[in-house]
Amino acid sequence: MTDKTMTPEDVVARLSSGMTLGIGGWGSRRKPMALVRALLRSPVTDLTVISYGGPDVGLLAAAGRIRKLVAPFATLDSIPLEPHFRAARQGGAFELVEVDEAMFMWGLHAAANRLPFLPVRAGIGSDVMRVNPGLRKVTSPYEDGETFVAMPALRMDAALVHLNRADRLGNGQYLGPDPYFDDLFCEAADSAYLSCERIVDAFGDDGGPGDVVPQSLLVGRYAVTGVVECPNGAHFTSCVPDYGRDEPFQKLYATTPWAEFAERFLSGPDEKSYQSAVQSWHEEQK
Repeated sequence: MTDKTMTPEDVVARLSSGMTLGIGGWGSRRKPMALVRALLRSPVTDLTVISYGGPDVGLLAAAGRIRKLVAPFATLDSIPLEPHFRAARQGGAFELVEVDEAMFMWGLHAAANRLPFLPVRAGIGSDVMRVNPGLRKVTSPYEDGETFVAMPALRMDAALVHLNRADRLGNGQYLGPDPYFDDLFCEAADSAYLSCERIVDAFGDDGGPGDVVPQSLLVGRYAVTGVVECPNGAHFTSCVPDYGRDEPFQKLYATTPWAEFAERFLSGPDEKSYQSAVQSWHEEQK
C-alpha cells in the first residue's frame, strides 16, 4: 500500500504544456477548483481540455491556457452560459469540439475500457455530424443493420477530480446526490489526481455516515495517482453536502472583467491566499 498524498503544487508539477487534461464534476458542481487555480499559477498552457464544462473551463479559457476544448456545454448552472468561456470562444481563442452529453459519456466509457470508440444513437438526426466533420458513423453487423455515431474514445494524459472524502491510498467517496462521471475521468486517463474535502483513515470516521454505502466509494485507488486534501477546494462550485454553491461569489465572477477578478483573487502564491481573498470579499458585503 502506498501513501499518495500530495499538494496542489505537486500535482501541477506533473502536468506539462500540450497535455490532454480531463476535469471532473459537472457545470458548477463539485469541480476540482483548487487544482485548477494551482494550474493557473503555473506556466502550463496549450491544453486540450475535456470537461462537462463549468468555471474550470471559464478560468482556463480566460487565462489563455486552452488550445482545444471537448465539451457538451459550459455552464454555471444558475447562470446558463459560462461568460468567460463565451468571450474566449467568440474571440476565436481555442478550437471547440461540441458533442451531445450522451456522446461525451460514451467517449469516457470507451476510453476507460481502452476501446477506440463506442456506437451511440445520440447525435443521429442532429447537426452534430455537420459541426464535427471528423466524426464517423458505423453500421451494426447484426440483422438490425442500424446506423450509429461512432463516438471516439476521450483519452486523457491526466485527469483532475474532486470528491467529498478520500483516504491516503486514493480511494474516493462522494456524499452528494450524483457521481458526475468522476470515476470514468480517472479510468480514462494515464494519471489521475483526486482532491477532496478531507482525508480520512476510514470512511465514516469523520462524523459522516457510519454505515458507508458501498456505491458511494466511487473512485478506486487503482485509478488514482495522487490525493490532495483541499478543504473548500471546489469553491465556488458546490460540494454537497459539505457546502452549496457560493452564488454571490459566482455572480461576482460572472460579472467582473477577467483582469480585475484575476488580480484580486488569483494573483496570490497559493490556495490559502485565494480563500483569504474570498473571505475578505464576503466580509465586505456584510
